[in-house]
Amino acid sequence: MLFRLLRLVAFYGGLVGIWWLVAKAEIWPPYLLPSPDDVKQSLQTNLENGRIQEALKLSLQRLAIGYTISFFIGVTIGILSGSFRWLDETLGSLILGIQSLPSITWVPLAILWFGLNDRAMIFIVLMGSIFSIAISARDGVRSMPPLYHRVAHTLGANRLQSLRYVVVPAMLPSMVQGLKLGWSFSWRSLMAGELILASAGGLGNLLGFGRDLNDMSLVLAIMVVIVAVGLVVDMLIFARLEGWVRERWGLAGA
Repeated sequence: MLFRLLRLVAFYGGLVGIWWLVAKAEIWPPYLLPSPDDVKQSLQTNLENGRIQEALKLSLQRLAIGYTISFFIGVTIGILSGSFRWLDETLGSLILGIQSLPSITWVPLAILWFGLNDRAMIFIVLMGSIFSIAISARDGVRSMPPLYHRVAHTLGANRLQSLRYVVVPAMLPSMVQGLKLGWSFSWRSLMAGELILASAGGLGNLLGFGRDLNDMSLVLAIMVVIVAVGLVVDMLIFARLEGWVRERWGLAGA
């Protein structure tokens, strides 16, 4: 554990060192590539005045609502598509097609349907993650050995019991990566939506604010915050979930 921590510190320290050297060489003007010290100062200033905390809170609220809704809808669609061939051939094909759409394409629809408000942002988050979750759930159901269904039927399990005690546990290993991808897609979709909508608020809006003021230090500071949020969420939630699944299903050595 200590070795891993030292390795990460050395890696990121090396990246910051390279950044500092390139900034000092002034290959690009300072207003295009500020030094790490300038970005640190901008980050500290916006933390002290509470601007980053307020924007982060708003973004995380939207993300939590949109991702939660997409989780339940996506899992339901995925289970149904994986259980019924006719549904997979119809709705499943539509999901695969829509999954190829960039998340940013949902922004105009969100504005027209919901206006410039939180509902538009939540809709963008929802559409950014629901399809990857649905596809991973469908693949989890389809990859389940048929023997599991036969055993449940032999033991007298009804459809609801089979779903709860057989299907859902069996599909979890295949779903973990889908949930992680859904989170990353929804986070990026939200940042794009907040960046485009000037009145949306949130971290993406701060990016746009820095762009409009030609304040590259603020832009890079917010980018650091966005990356940090992604790393923290992965470490606290998805890495633990992956570890639990590997241990629970005997995949720890895989």
